[in-house]
Order: sequence, then C-alpha cells, then structure tokens
Amino acid sequence: MSFHTADVSSSQDDLIRRIRRDLMDGYDEELEMELEDRTVDELAETGLHSRSDDEKSARRQYFQELFRLQGELVKLQDWVVRSRHKVVILFEGRDAAGKGGVIKRITQRLNPRVARVAALPAPNDRERTQWYFQRYISHLPAAGEMVLFDRSWYNRAGVERVMGFCNDEEYEEFFRSVPEFEKMLVRSGIQLIKYWFSITDDEQHLRFLGRIHDPLKQWKLSPMDLESRVRWEEYTKAKETMLERTHIPEAPWWVVQAVDKKKARLNCIHHLLDQMPYHEVEHPAVHLPARVRHEDYIRNEVSADIMVPERY
Repeated sequence: MSFHTADVSSSQDDLIRRIRRDLMDGYDEELEMELEDRTVDELAETGLHSRSDDEKSARRQYFQELFRLQGELVKLQDWVVRSRHKVVILFEGRDAAGKGGVIKRITQRLNPRVARVAALPAPNDRERTQWYFQRYISHLPAAGEMVLFDRSWYNRAGVERVMGFCNDEEYEEFFRSVPEFEKMLVRSGIQLIKYWFSITDDEQHLRFLGRIHDPLKQWKLSPMDLESRVRWEEYTKAKETMLERTHIPEAPWWVVQAVDKKKARLNCIHHLLDQMPYHEVEHPAVHLPARVRHEDYIRNEVSADIMVPERY
C-alpha cells in the first residue's frame, strides 16, 4: 500500500512539474518580443522559478535559433514580394497541438500585409449552403503574399466528420474534390504547403490541464476541445484517413513532431524556409530626410478632456 501511495505522489509531483514548465513556456512567448531591449543571455536567466544550468542553456539556444530563423523569414518575405510568389500554408492538428504558437512565431516580425493569417470561424447558415471550398477562396493570396491558415478546409475531414457536422455523402465528396481543388491551386501558381502537428494523448491532457489552471489561457478551452478528449480515437482514425487520401505529389503532407513545443516551432520554420528558393534581396540605403519647418506653423494644444489619464 505504501509503495502505491508513493507512486501516486511521485506521479502527481511529476504532473505539477510539467504543468509548471508549460506555464513558464507560456511566459517565454511574451519574453520573445523583448529582443530589442534585452540580450539573449538576460532572457535565458528570466523566469518565475529557478532553473538548472541545462535548462538555461537549452532556453538560450532556443532564443538564439528562433531569432536567427525569424531573420531568415524576413528575407523570405522580401523575396516573396520581389518575386511575386504566392504561398498558402495550412496548419492542422489536434486541439492544443501548437498550431497557433508556430503561426505566431512565423508572423511575429513580418509585415501583416504580406503574411496574413486566416482563422475562419464555423460557417454561418448561408455559408453552409455554398460550395464547400467557397468561403476559403477569398482568403487566397495575390502575387507577393503568404497566407497561413490556422485550420483550413480539412475541418471536414476532422472535426466535422468526428462531431457529425457532415454526412457520409459530403465526407466522400470532400475526398473526391480536395485533390482536384489543390491541384488547381498549384496550377494557378500558388505554392501549397500542408503541416500536421502531432502530439500524444498524454501531452494533450497536460496542455488542457495547463489551460484549465491558467486564467490567461482559459479562453482557449471550448466545449469542442473538451469533447475532443472523449473522442481521441475517433480523431486518430479521421486523421489517418485524411493523410492517406489527401497526400498528393502537388501538395504533400508534412508531419511535425510537436510534443516539445519549442523544438516543433524551430523544426517547422526551418522546414518552411527550405521549401522556397529565396535569397536576400538588396535594398537601397535609406536616408531620413530633414523635417521641413515653416515659421507660420503653430501647433494647436490638445484639449485635456480627451487625453488618456497617465496612471503609469
């Protein structure tokens, strides 16, 4: 009995440590934006709790590589604009697999007019009567643009199938149509890249617990997310069918091992950069012009009534 109690206690301690580590990773997401003000070494030392030297070293390496890759993404962006390339990147995976996290890292330092995110809500009554792909078409890129879909038309192969939001006929029609639809996109000059973020049952359980206990992340949990825990095996079968029936030479699937969120981000960004023959685009030197001043210019005072109170 004592051994059993010790095992339970050890398991609970391990779970608490993992939730705490996930929470600290969440705070790292905000620290990443402080590159302009702090050094990588300072970022590596920052945290809510003491860290081992190995943890600090790994964290430091993560920041260094992330910032390097984001610099390459800026070069990629310039090349996409200059070459008038068109790119669509799909991010699929289970709830809490880390899709939003990698999308955030990709777009974090890019021009939102060049790299756009499309995260469509559930279809409304009118959209449900349209051709299934119709509502996605308006989000496709023009020349010199990248569009990142945070979930995509593959909703039909996943959540709609598992939750019963489509019937068998609609499901089979999707698989008949999607290869032709994607081939058409590629023929039109759009490069289509598809990522599936793969996590384990245990890791999703941990991440859901983290969201439950973190008030800043509770909004990420929906009734659909909770139901996905119950239907884990159904989602697995749907995913396997989707990958098998929609992995085509023109638009193959790429699976990202995403149990380790930080490694998944780096691996995905590195792979994405490898998919395009980009190069650094030379820009002319920028010279800041002197401000033109006129003697008759008088600046009007702003009314105190409309000023935001300076409380900080």
